[in-house]
Amino acid sequence: MSVIDERFADLRASGRKAFIPFITAGDPSLDMTGRLLLRLSQCGAAIAEVGIPYSDPIADGPVIQASYTRALEAGIKLEDIFATIARVVPQVKMPIVSMVSYAIVNRLGPQRYVEDAQRCGFSGAIVPDLLVEEGDELREICRQRDFSLIHLVTPTTPRQRMLRIAECSTGFIYFVSVTGITGERTELPQELYEQVAWLRERTEIPICIGFGISRVEHVRQLAPVADGLIVGSAIVRKFVEANDPEVALAQVDELARALIGAMG
Repeated sequence: MSVIDERFADLRASGRKAFIPFITAGDPSLDMTGRLLLRLSQCGAAIAEVGIPYSDPIADGPVIQASYTRALEAGIKLEDIFATIARVVPQVKMPIVSMVSYAIVNRLGPQRYVEDAQRCGFSGAIVPDLLVEEGDELREICRQRDFSLIHLVTPTTPRQRMLRIAECSTGFIYFVSVTGITGERTELPQELYEQVAWLRERTEIPICIGFGISRVEHVRQLAPVADGLIVGSAIVRKFVEANDPEVALAQVDELARALIGAMG
């Protein structure tokens, strides 16, 4: 079992759901990235996603795209991110996964990326631009090292392909709640519940819903059908609106605790 498998086993045994925050590495700074991960762990986050900045991100909305741009313009490098994670992991109580473009994995080499990521403390990776049909090499590398490789399904994914993705995923399935890009939304589609419930009956792997989740009412609506909920843009945006990292850190703390409390 991977670290993430163990985390979901513990959550299920206690009847709890996973709050999974997303943050961008290096925005507004790598020091704040470390502090933010520690604060989210203290709030009760079950797992954290750390976005590796990339110049051409897949499916990310304007808030996260802008955060990637700021980090890249600040000169953030992959090795700097790995060093930050290595420093933080011993202090937190949650597994951390990278959200990374396959272009970055391929440039470094799949074997080396997984080895370096695991060595610094990452427990898995989400690779949004890796088609399940093209992932055999990376999946085998991850399988050998108990390093979770999390695939995505979307509202437009045919159901037979959903089953294929579920078979190939480890750790959890990232279920995209809406068609389009990441970002906060007022309402989530009603058919989402039916789709998640259909897949839930056909796989044992945890299903976590992301894209558009930002409010307590979203959490209350989705927690009954999901194993976990992923919140990104609502967190990243705090560091833009507050214009003061210390204020933003406190606001993220408040948001995280409210969303975790809404999970019941």
